[in-house]
Amino acid sequence: MMTTPDERQAVQQVLELERPLQAVEDCLTALGVALTRQDARAVDEVAAQLHAALAAAVDHFARAARSGGVPPRLRQRLAAASGQVAAQREALARATASLDRAMDVLMPVRAMPATSLYGALGNADRNGTSGGSLLA
Repeated sequence: MMTTPDERQAVQQVLELERPLQAVEDCLTALGVALTRQDARAVDEVAAQLHAALAAAVDHFARAARSGGVPPRLRQRLAAASGQVAAQREALARATASLDRAMDVLMPVRAMPATSLYGALGNADRNGTSGGSLLA
C-alpha cells in the first residue's frame, strides 16, 4: 500500500505517461494495418493522428523528465515506438523511390533544350544555331 506522497506522485506520473504512449502505440499499429491494406485514405488519417500523438507524448515525457525523470520501462517503450516510426518512414521512402523509378520508366520526362531562353509562345527561341545579328 502506498503511504507517502512521493509514491502516489510516481504512480500518477506513470499513469499520465501511459496514456499518450499508448496512443502512439495504437496509431503505429493502425498505420501498419493501413499500409498493409494499401488504404491511402486511412494512411493519411492515421499519419495525422500519429503526428498529434507523438507531439503529445514528447510533451508529456519532456515535462516528466524535467520534474524527476521517466521510469525506465516507459522510456524503453517510447524508444521502441520511435524505432517503429523510423522503420515505417524508411519503408515509405523506399516505396516512394521505387514508384518514382517506375514512373520514370513508364513516362519519361522530355528534356527541355538547355539553351532555350524563351518559352513555347515567346518570339525568340535562341538555341545558338541561328547565327543571328543584333538589331537596335
